[in-house]
This record gives sequence, C-alpha cells and structure tokens, in this order.
Amino acid sequence: MIITKTPLRVSFVGGGTDLASYYQNGHGGVVSTAINKYIYITINKRFDDTLRLSYSKTEIVNEPEELKHDIARACLDMVGITGGVEITSIADIPSGTGLGSSSSFTVGLLNALYTYVGERVSAHELAAKACEVEIDILHHPIGKQDQYAAAFGGLNYFMFNQDGTVIREKINLPESGWRDIDRKLMMFYTGIRRDANEILQEQGERTKEKLDVLNYMRDQAKDMHDLLVKDGFTESFAFMLDEAWQKKKSVTDSISNQDIDDYYEKALKAGAKGGKLLGAGGGGFILLYCDEAYQENVRQALGLRELDFRLSPHGSRVVYFA
Repeated sequence: MIITKTPLRVSFVGGGTDLASYYQNGHGGVVSTAINKYIYITINKRFDDTLRLSYSKTEIVNEPEELKHDIARACLDMVGITGGVEITSIADIPSGTGLGSSSSFTVGLLNALYTYVGERVSAHELAAKACEVEIDILHHPIGKQDQYAAAFGGLNYFMFNQDGTVIREKINLPESGWRDIDRKLMMFYTGIRRDANEILQEQGERTKEKLDVLNYMRDQAKDMHDLLVKDGFTESFAFMLDEAWQKKKSVTDSISNQDIDDYYEKALKAGAKGGKLLGAGGGGFILLYCDEAYQENVRQALGLRELDFRLSPHGSRVVYFA
C-alpha cells in the first residue's frame, strides 16, 4: 500500500495571471503558500484485475476508460496502469471552496501512481504532469498555480512564462515571520460552494479587455515577493491583500456577490486590516489579516465557521509505503 499526503493552498496575490490566456501575452506571477490541510491518496494492489476508485462515489470497472472520474482516468492512462489496483481519496476540506483541491488531488494521485510503478518524479515534474492532465488533456479552464503549490509546498513566488514554463522562487522568512503569519491570518468559510471552472472560463474570455487590471495583479505578486524578502511579514501585507481583492473583483461580476462583500465589510469594521476571497471567486473561504487584539471581534461579527490552519513547508509526499 502507498499513501500520499498533498497540501491544499492559499493564493495571496496574482491569481488569474496563471491562465494561459494571460501569460501567453508575456508572463504571469503569483505568491501562494501550502497549508496544513491535505488530500490523502491511497493505492493498493487488488486481488483481481479490476479497478476500484473511491472518492465521493465508488466505481468498480474493468478498464480506466470506463471511469467517470476524468482526472483519475487521465492519470492512470498517463502512468500506464490499466487495472488491478484500488485507489481511495480522503480530503480535510471539501472541494469547491477555493483551496485548490482539484489540483492537489491530481498531484497526489500522480505521486502515488508513479511511486506504485517504481518511478521517482521530482516536484517540478509532478506539477508539470498535473498541468498536462488538467489543462492539456482534459481542457479544464484553469491555471497552473495550484499544481505547483501542491507539488512544492511552502511559501513561494511562481512566474509563469510565455512559453508555458514555470519558475519557482522559494520565499524564506525568519522564524518570527512564520509565527506572525500563523497568528495574524484568519480564514472563514462562507458556506458557499461553487464551480470554479465557470468563473475561470469567463475570466479567460475577458483577458484582453482586462489586461491593465491583470498586469497590475501580476506586478503586485512581484511586489509582495520583494516585500516579504526585504521587510518580512508586516502590516503592508494586509493592504496588498485588500488591493488585490478590489482589483480581482473588477475582472468579472461573478467573482464576488453581495453576501461576500457584506462579510468582508463586517470583518474590516471589526478590526481586520485586509483580506480577500480565496480561489476563483463566488464562494469558499475568506482570508483575513487581523491583529490578535481584534480577532474575537471579527469572529463575533462574522458568525462563520473558522478554519484553524498553519502554513505547510512540504509539498506532496509519500507518507506510507509497504
């Protein structure tokens, strides 16, 4: 049996500039981090030659082509496994909440499958193969940041080049910086789940008319990288989150709604200094920067379920092999 553990991610700035419709005009840039919420994939040899896949549903088929789960089907085909295995997935957080769960699933599954056939794949190769599955093979209208965040882990600046290559710059902070991030960042679940593909499809279609906004968002990612490297995690981080959120909302009307805007305004009035909705938009989790003295006020003002999380230094890993 093999078990992989793959982190979900939080994207701070630059989201949307990792879409091919944008970075093919020049380059994109994102600052994001992995968090200590995970997707676990197990793979084990079956007694017979059938293939069993268990996620929110259970499928038992004779060949991968019969699977309804498109990502699993494409991953098995890529690795060359035709049957005789049982695969299960367990997630700490449900899908459709803005934390990149689909790509974490893809990265974690590929990691497990390649380990099963005895091939070692680097984090960079794992991310690239996950992008190939989701974007090139399945034509999901998504970007590349989630796959790289899940594969590498930690806090990073990613640059998405015009030719499709990706450059990773790991952001190192002093120990006090990591502690401040863990203490000052809060996350609340809006209770709204959405289909990110529809929002991303619309954003991709509007890229040309929103180039000025997207250029600003891309440049802001480099600015945040420079801020963190030079000054560490300071209050300026909060203002950049807010600025990024205001810019992102202007790309399409589907990114936010009145309920989300109301939650955000309540948080600011209660003492939060900045924040944003995570993921493509439309629902999921709200991320906030808030000094500890005001955090209880924010909790009372929002009345939403809070997610206790920390940054995770590790990307997708094999945690059990037997």
